[in-house]
Amino acid sequence: MKKKRLVVRTIILLVLAAAVGYTLYANLTKDEVNKVEIGKQAPNFVLVDMEGKKHKLSDYKGQGVFLNFWATWCGPCEREMPYIDNQYKQYKDQGVKVLTVDVGESKIAVDKFIERHHLTFPVMIDKDGQVQTAYGINPLPYTFLIDKDGKVVRSYKGELTEETIKSFMEEIKP
Repeated sequence: MKKKRLVVRTIILLVLAAAVGYTLYANLTKDEVNKVEIGKQAPNFVLVDMEGKKHKLSDYKGQGVFLNFWATWCGPCEREMPYIDNQYKQYKDQGVKVLTVDVGESKIAVDKFIERHHLTFPVMIDKDGQVQTAYGINPLPYTFLIDKDGKVVRSYKGELTEETIKSFMEEIKP
């Protein structure tokens, strides 16, 4: 009886060890399936901004799109927001669209953040994380420049200065 229990426990432990080993192997060796490639079409998405307006990325063909992923708890994100807003005001009438995507926080937290920083550009919340996953976002902030044809021109991981934002806007201006 004791031998039978020992054999069963050993088999269970081996199965569990194999499952853990496979999971680790799969996660460490997988390619980024959702990695956005420079020169390729940007993954399309539809999100609703804080004022209830739908934004479908493909609707902005013919315009440059400055796409920024951020969160209220992200210090670098908070520091770059006023710069993004300043440049948005300068370039919105020159064919450059700014779309910012909060990565799944509550509407209340995002509204307070927008109010505190007096942001005027469209802010959307990726509630279920699908857009974040499609773009392979990690860590925050993360910015993509999309040209008038809907192709990714550049991606930038990390905090942006106002000078960099301005040069990015110039880069995607149609």
